[in-house]
Amino acid sequence: MSPSPSRRARRLSLALAAVAAATLALSACAGSSTPASSESGAAEGADYGDISVQYSWIKNEEFAGEFYAYDEGYYDEAGFGTVTGIAGPDTGVAKLLSGTVQVALSDAASIGAAVAEQDAPLKIIGATFQKNPFTILSLTDGGGIATPDDLKGKKIGVQDSNASVFAALLAANDIDPSEVTIVPVDFDPTPLINGEVDGFMAYLTNEAITVEMAGYEVTNLAYAENGLPYVAETFSVTDQYLAENKDLLKAFLIAEIKGWTKTFTEPVDDTVTKVTEHYNESAAAGDLTFGELDPAKVAAGIEAQAKLISTEETEANGLFTISDDLKTQTLASLKASGWELTADQLFDTTIIDEIYAENPDLVKYLP
Repeated sequence: MSPSPSRRARRLSLALAAVAAATLALSACAGSSTPASSESGAAEGADYGDISVQYSWIKNEEFAGEFYAYDEGYYDEAGFGTVTGIAGPDTGVAKLLSGTVQVALSDAASIGAAVAEQDAPLKIIGATFQKNPFTILSLTDGGGIATPDDLKGKKIGVQDSNASVFAALLAANDIDPSEVTIVPVDFDPTPLINGEVDGFMAYLTNEAITVEMAGYEVTNLAYAENGLPYVAETFSVTDQYLAENKDLLKAFLIAEIKGWTKTFTEPVDDTVTKVTEHYNESAAAGDLTFGELDPAKVAAGIEAQAKLISTEETEANGLFTISDDLKTQTLASLKASGWELTADQLFDTTIIDEIYAENPDLVKYLP
C-alpha cells in the first residue's frame, strides 16, 4: 500500500487468544534506585536491572522506536541492564500472567478479553498506535470484502493469535460466527493470493502492503472504521508489577518515547537500515522470520505507521498517551464485542501522564 502521505505522514516518514489462568508469581526485577530525578525524568543513579518485553510481531518496522532505544543507549541511560525484546507473534497475555515477561506490546482486544473473561489482573499503561491497524484484506477482483456484510458466506484466514480479535469484529457488527468460515492460516498471505481464502486477517501496515506491492489490487475492511477503533501496540503489565515498579516503568517509557521520537527525525533510509539489522539479528538467533526484508516494503510500512502513531491526539498530548476520548472509544469497541469493562479496569495511564507533567522539555511530538 503506497498512498500519498498526509501532511503528518510526510513529517514522520521524512523526519520518522491464549489467556492463561495462571497464579501470579511475579517478583520485581528492578534493582535499587534513588528518589532524586534528573531532568530527563529518570531517577539519577537508578539500577533497574534486566527486564523482558514481549513484542506482538516479528522484529520489523513495527518496533523501530525500540531499536533506536537500544542503539542510542536510551535504555542504558534510563538505568537498565539488559532489555530483552522477544519476537512474536504473541499477545503477551499468558507470559505476563506467568511472569515470563514484565511488559508486553499487545492490543486492547487481547488484554480486554483476558480482563473481562478471566478477571486477569492486567492494565494498559500506554499505546504506540492511536488507531487500530487490523484489517480484513481481500483481493478486489476476488473476495472484494468492503463492508462487514461482505464477510458473510466467505472463507476468512485467521491466525490463532488473532482469533479473539476477529471474534470481536464479528460481534461488533452483529455477525454470527456460523455465517463465516474461518480457515486457520499463518501470517503469509499466500493463501489469499492463491484463492484459498476470500479474506485474510492482516495489518494495514504489513500484509496489506505486501500483497499490493506484489501487483494485486486490494480491498481493506479496516477494523478502526468498522466498529473497533481501539488503541493497539499497547504497553501492558500486570497490576502487581505496576504497583511495585512505577519508577522502573516510568524510566522505561521515557526511553521508549526517546526511541520513537528518534524515528521522527532520522531519514527513512537510515531507519530502514536499522530495522533490517535488527531483523537479521533476530533471524540469526532463530526467531520466526519471513525471508529477507524488502527495503521498499519497510519504508512503506514506516509511512503507513505514521497514520497510526502521528495523530492529533499525540500532537496535543504526547506519544503513547491515551486520552479520555480514546479510552471511551476503546471501551465502546470492546462492549460491542461482548466485553464490558470500565476505564479503571482496563487502563492506568497515570505514569505516562506524569512523565509529561514532570518533564515539560521532553519532546511530545516533533513537527
